[in-house]
Amino acid sequence: MNSRVISSDMAKASRQINVVLRTPEPISAPVSEPEPQPSGKSVPSQGPFADIMKELDQMVGLENVKELVYEIYALLQIGQYRTDAGLTSNQQVYHMVFKGNPGTGKTTVARIIAKLFQAMGLLPKGHLVEVERADLVGEYIGHTALKTRDLIKKAMGGILFIDEAYSLARGGEKDFGKEAIDTLVKAMEDYKNQFVLILAGYSEEMEFFLATNPGLPSRFPIAIDFPDYTTDQLVQIAELMVRERDYTLIPATIMRLRQLLAAEKSRDPSAFSNARFVRNLMERSVRHQAVRLLSQYNTTAPGRQELMSIKPEDMRTDKKNGF
Repeated sequence: MNSRVISSDMAKASRQINVVLRTPEPISAPVSEPEPQPSGKSVPSQGPFADIMKELDQMVGLENVKELVYEIYALLQIGQYRTDAGLTSNQQVYHMVFKGNPGTGKTTVARIIAKLFQAMGLLPKGHLVEVERADLVGEYIGHTALKTRDLIKKAMGGILFIDEAYSLARGGEKDFGKEAIDTLVKAMEDYKNQFVLILAGYSEEMEFFLATNPGLPSRFPIAIDFPDYTTDQLVQIAELMVRERDYTLIPATIMRLRQLLAAEKSRDPSAFSNARFVRNLMERSVRHQAVRLLSQYNTTAPGRQELMSIKPEDMRTDKKNGF
């Protein structure tokens, strides 16, 4: 009998526990889910801009440049949508300053931006006119203004790209470079949105150049820094360069490349030419490889792998005989 009582009590306890477990918890006020936010960049899969972004994405590094190019694309695209909707679409000024050491991609990016502006209808031609001080500055009073105006006329509908632009301000007040600057400033005012002016050069020198004329900085709303490439990025650039020509860098050659890059950077960091140094080094290496192979295979043709492989002994920085 006691057993039946205990069993009955346990059954009651079990039922009580089940009741407790099944008691619903207080229902709190429903929390509204946030609207899903779009992630990533909306880039067309085909068309001119897709080709432009593909070309830009193939460049090593330059993440800040790629971000800016996308911002410009987005602004121009939304401007078109606003116009189609009967809304005001304000014109922006796209004159730019590129600051960085040689070989950091400034000229290449300028060409890509020219293509972008042409594809988006900002510039009718989208060509790039690349000049330097000697192309702008004349030999007598009035000659500089004439030469500069002719180049501006040539750049109409496209981009006028002035490399080492800071050299225009090096001669002081009496130098004809100042005349070129004054002519450029006037053209920026007279021909708004008919051409884009990009000034490029070393970072510190460009800061000094912009400070020489109080009206210059405000006329260039877009300033882009082109940082030096890291050693890993330069190795990646070298591998891309040789791959395009059906060559390969074996592991020992890559180690040699890293040694040469470290030595060149330590020699004079401010004068290091980044990708330009790598390109020249790869071209010399290909020539050295050709000489080596001819001396090793004077009666038979080298095999495919030998023809493709750049070896450590091929990679030298000597300048003898143009090498």
